[in-house]
Amino acid sequence: MKKLLTSLTALSMLALTACGGGASQQASKPATSEPAKQEAPASKPAASGEKKVLEYWYIDPGEKEKVYQETVQKFNEEHPDVEIKALRIPNDAYKQKLAVAMSGGNPPDIFHSWGGGWLKAFVEAGNVLDISGKFDEARFNKLALGNSTFNDKVYGLPLGLSLTHFYYNKDIFAKYNLTPPKTWDELVSVIETLKQNNVIPITLANKTKWPGAYYLMYLADRIGSEQLFLEAFNRTGRGFDDPDYVKAGEYIQKLVDMEAFNPGFNGVPWDAGQGRQLMYSEQSAMLLISNSFINNIRDESPEFEKKVDFFDFPSIPGGKGDPTNLGVNSSPVWSVSATSKYPDVAVEFINELTSVETAQAYADRTGSVTAINAVNYADPFAKRLAESLAKANAVHFPYDQTVPPELAELHKDTTQAIFGKTMTPEEAAKQMEAKAKEILDK
Repeated sequence: MKKLLTSLTALSMLALTACGGGASQQASKPATSEPAKQEAPASKPAASGEKKVLEYWYIDPGEKEKVYQETVQKFNEEHPDVEIKALRIPNDAYKQKLAVAMSGGNPPDIFHSWGGGWLKAFVEAGNVLDISGKFDEARFNKLALGNSTFNDKVYGLPLGLSLTHFYYNKDIFAKYNLTPPKTWDELVSVIETLKQNNVIPITLANKTKWPGAYYLMYLADRIGSEQLFLEAFNRTGRGFDDPDYVKAGEYIQKLVDMEAFNPGFNGVPWDAGQGRQLMYSEQSAMLLISNSFINNIRDESPEFEKKVDFFDFPSIPGGKGDPTNLGVNSSPVWSVSATSKYPDVAVEFINELTSVETAQAYADRTGSVTAINAVNYADPFAKRLAESLAKANAVHFPYDQTVPPELAELHKDTTQAIFGKTMTPEEAAKQMEAKAKEILDK
């Protein structure tokens, strides 16, 4: 872990200083704008006999939701004058619903975020409470906390770290004498064998675009190294139109051409679950996704857990990227609305949501890595994921949660178009670089 944290500081803490956070390899890129100033008012007393009612929005189903609900129940019981009203909003609809609530001046008191550029946009609009100094900083993983720190002010407390791997069906692999591929050529061989046996090689539910973006990010990392995105984002070298980004798009289209994915993948939504059902029913053998998939399995198809395992994204011939590099997502991050009527209560609640007790339950019951330092990993999946993170040379955060929103949307649009072959990799790269010059070169 010391090696990883050293490399993160030097190379890979993408969202930290890029979003005005703590020291990282992006210290050369100053924040382009200051968050809108907002004072943290003291919680107003409720009228006599009335409860302080706070709205809390989150996205996770299954055992994660149960952990959150139990925390709500405990908090409400310990605070008789408070009522936390929890609402789950499915992932694919969440971002738009929260944006509408923010712009309409009626946001929830406590809300889920991913940190990074997505949260920073709300911070700059003055919508998020500065919670600096209102929690124990030593409780948190510095990488995760830095992803919600802008201009040395903290705007969110992270609970989880999601790691992206290929998940695969061990029974299918054993049936056809397959082993987890470590290289691109080995992956192609696995795909060909599965196709010959009428098994869909890889599930992809790409209607909402972010699942396909995992491929572009990993391919860019494996081909051009973690420095490729850093240089393009920080405007310090190669751009988003670099030949290595074009090559990443070409590799995506190679997968499409070899029919590696389920039919109609660009029209399949993630939240509805059709893609996951292809895995559960053993029609498909592999899925590139974060470890949120483990939580889905335990909620939707518990018997499938004994059949599933994961492996790292394969290396690419001639690629400069370290094959231990990982895609990492800081989620959930709990933030407080700047307009909350009871900010002190809201801050106390997100501290409870990120307590060691809550984090231990989160790890034990959802197979997840947490951002809380004192957690001990006993769950087999959580333990192995933590080991995977510890051995990683570097990590990358999702682009759509790191770059400014307008560039993030273009990134998802162009990547989906590459998958659909309605745009060439060269065209996509040119569009991305043109928009980056417009937004990032200011």
